[in-house]
Amino acid sequence: MNGRLERLREAGQSVWIDSLSRDDIKEGNLQGMIDDGVSGVTSNPSIFQKAISESSLYDEQLEELTREMDDPKEIFLQIARQDIRDACDLFMPVYEETDRLDGYVSLEVSPDIAYDTPKTVAEARRLHEMVDRPNLLVKIPATLPGLSAIEEMISQGKSINVTLIFSLARYRAVAGAYIRGLQRLVAAGGDPSGVASVASFFVSRVDSEGDGRLEEAGRNDLKGRLAIENARLAYAAFGEMFSGENWAFLESKGATRQRPLWASTSTKNPDYEDTIYVDNLIGPDTVNTMPLATLEATMDHAEIQNTLQRQDGAEEARRFMQDLGEAGVDYEDVVEALEKEGVRKFSDSFDELLDEIKSKGRQLARQ
Repeated sequence: MNGRLERLREAGQSVWIDSLSRDDIKEGNLQGMIDDGVSGVTSNPSIFQKAISESSLYDEQLEELTREMDDPKEIFLQIARQDIRDACDLFMPVYEETDRLDGYVSLEVSPDIAYDTPKTVAEARRLHEMVDRPNLLVKIPATLPGLSAIEEMISQGKSINVTLIFSLARYRAVAGAYIRGLQRLVAAGGDPSGVASVASFFVSRVDSEGDGRLEEAGRNDLKGRLAIENARLAYAAFGEMFSGENWAFLESKGATRQRPLWASTSTKNPDYEDTIYVDNLIGPDTVNTMPLATLEATMDHAEIQNTLQRQDGAEEARRFMQDLGEAGVDYEDVVEALEKEGVRKFSDSFDELLDEIKSKGRQLARQ
């Protein structure tokens, strides 16, 4: 096991990889990451689009499915089903060894239904049935309509990765939806011990949006901080949401905390350290899902210490938010813009994925 990943685990943080391809599964790269200490994997439409376009390992199945059906989305689901199942099987030992804390693989509902609660519930249920693995997390975007879908799926005992969280208010709403779902599950006589969830709080994109506004405001001294301070306040909110008598009751029934997952942790600005969103967001009961380049940098030179529970850290973050407002940067406008952009980007990626499946499938079928 890589020494730095082992120290992260000792600090209470799990490391997941933010990529998945059939090549990595078949050639042993994913197993190598597991051996290094990676304990989960997340996927999204852009990751699948890249994998299918760049690998020949999908060609035979793609050709066969194209001859059988016309709907590119159905073809994608059949392709994804195989990769996700294989990845779940690879991570099953981790799932068992960690007593269901880790070892999860995430698959996202279609981004084009992010604002439709009934369709999201139906598709999330279908994905769980289709993959049929206990260590699957279905990803649901944290839009306002998504909150009801999250609560409903949790109440049905299904494990969920809540994605595209940018704001503190939305994070609290997500945690509240999870808790209400568990309460409904327990009230109906269900067992919450098999339900897992993470709240994917996006990081680097917040700096990308905030830094531009700070530069326009002439406050370069505040650049490069919003993403980290935002995440620190989310972590403080996590501690508040999952404490007290109500949570203690659910915990006594076997419920587990919905861990914050730091997503979008690659460094977009070359002026910043390549592990800035790793070094500054280490603490118990968290997950950091990393692109390969960030994972390699972390294993090589990340500074591992508990930075999320630093004394006065939350107070310092609140002071920064006050400075941000005084600089003329509207926090609520920043996070609202990021959510809309996030849903649009994932939807665009999904359209590109379907176009890739359609064009490559037809090309293979003609050969």
